[in-house]
Amino acid sequence: MEQPVLTRIHEKLAAQRALYLVLLDPDSFPPDENARLAAMAADGGADIILVGGSLSLKGGMSETVREVKQSSGLPVVIFPGDLGFVVPEADAVLFLSLVSGRNPQLLIGEHVKAAPVLRNMGLEAIPTAYMLVEGGATTSVEFMSGTRALPRNKPDIAMAHALAAEYLGMQIAFMDAGSGAVSHVPEEMVRAVAGYVDIPVMVGGGIRKPEAAAMLVEAGAQLIVTGDVVERTGDLGLVSEIARAIHD
Repeated sequence: MEQPVLTRIHEKLAAQRALYLVLLDPDSFPPDENARLAAMAADGGADIILVGGSLSLKGGMSETVREVKQSSGLPVVIFPGDLGFVVPEADAVLFLSLVSGRNPQLLIGEHVKAAPVLRNMGLEAIPTAYMLVEGGATTSVEFMSGTRALPRNKPDIAMAHALAAEYLGMQIAFMDAGSGAVSHVPEEMVRAVAGYVDIPVMVGGGIRKPEAAAMLVEAGAQLIVTGDVVERTGDLGLVSEIARAIHD
């Protein structure tokens, strides 16, 4: 039996300061192109591939995950917008609860439907507190979830949400400015949350340069997520620079 992804995350974090996760959207490209991008991400130093998004208009999730796993050789974890993203070919799924919002469907409703499916698939669920943070633009997550993002100048609100999630048993606190964000999550907020909880802090959205990734890691982020860097630029050199900034 393969080692659980969450266990591997903790073991790698014991050996290095942070991990690099690359997010691929199955709606952005066909499976073969996402497989090529995943291979590039692996060559550039990524540690984990996330597959998912807010909407699934084109389908093909199973094929995408299968090809991404084969091409990258990395753990593939689902970043689900809803139950339709969950497929057995993945290694694990972020069992996201949108704790920054007050939409009961995304706090517990989708989870009740998903839990038996995950059990039947034998798919590892990683309990993850998902906190949407203002990033300077209305994101797909904000619109689709019908929730407001946490104000970027109020780190105390983020701290309280993350701590409540930890006390509820969640294993990762994920602060996300969202796809297409103008600005990433502020370092001050990351530092405040990372210093307040004992679970790993994941940060994504609006991270496009190595310097930004390095600053967020210095602030306490242990898991850094990028999507646009690979999908929009396809620049192996830039991916490698971001990976080095995160790892070193």
